[in-house]
Amino acid sequence: MRKERIAFIGAGVMGASIIKHLLQNGHEVTVYTRTKEKAEPLMALGASWASSPAEAFKDKDIALTMVGYPTDVEEVYFGEQGLFKTAQAGNIVIDMTTSEPTLAKKIYTHAQTLGVEALDAPVSGGDVGAQNGTLSIMVGGNEHAFNQVAPVLQQFGANIVYQGEAGAGQHAKMCNQIVIASGMIGVCESLAYGLKAGLDLATVLKSISSGAAGSWSLSNLAPRMMKEDFAPGFYIKHFVKDMKIALDESKKMGISLPGLALAHEMYEKLIAEGYGDNGTQALLKYYQ
Repeated sequence: MRKERIAFIGAGVMGASIIKHLLQNGHEVTVYTRTKEKAEPLMALGASWASSPAEAFKDKDIALTMVGYPTDVEEVYFGEQGLFKTAQAGNIVIDMTTSEPTLAKKIYTHAQTLGVEALDAPVSGGDVGAQNGTLSIMVGGNEHAFNQVAPVLQQFGANIVYQGEAGAGQHAKMCNQIVIASGMIGVCESLAYGLKAGLDLATVLKSISSGAAGSWSLSNLAPRMMKEDFAPGFYIKHFVKDMKIALDESKKMGISLPGLALAHEMYEKLIAEGYGDNGTQALLKYYQ
């Protein structure tokens, strides 16, 4: 496999694990994060450091971005020190942030004027998927660009699916988040019910996690809930951002999603109570 020169913007919970996979597979990786200290463990593994997205992308082949919010994505690409300042014809930029489909299309359109390919490729699978290299990746943009970077995505993804034109990856991720939002309510209510009924919850999970009720959240997050382990694999504050995007998009399309709206309201309450930096499994606190 060709060893790519990669700029990686963002080294959070998931981004750091992805960077490790890229380094282990022999790619040259230059990292930019707002807080250099976050990148120091990666630098010890062979990554280089840059003081801006533009500097990180200079003389590189591919840029991967995984930041917090759409405003961060906008700054990373279009800012004074953004990626487009040093992008060159033939480059490929891949935004893995869960962001707005309209912003993905804006990035794609501008990239085309520079001779650059842009893909929106949000991921699912949380910290565990990133660590194990088994993320699901939903990709929008030109298919030939997708085929070109697929070997790189395979370094940290196990289920990589081309969804269609620019923005399609983000729309697919909204479908993913909608399922998770309502599903998390079900997981929490199941545990609350089982506890009140005097059942051993670990024994309950043995039965229901492999039956028709089975889900990733039930298998991976319910055990954390039972231990009151609310450390973030995925932050509540970022999940609320995702749900807001999905609600806004559904409004534009003229559809009502009451399950999503309820989950959004519940998580907003947790943020108001100071749990925004907890993992999404902290929804259990709503029932306590």
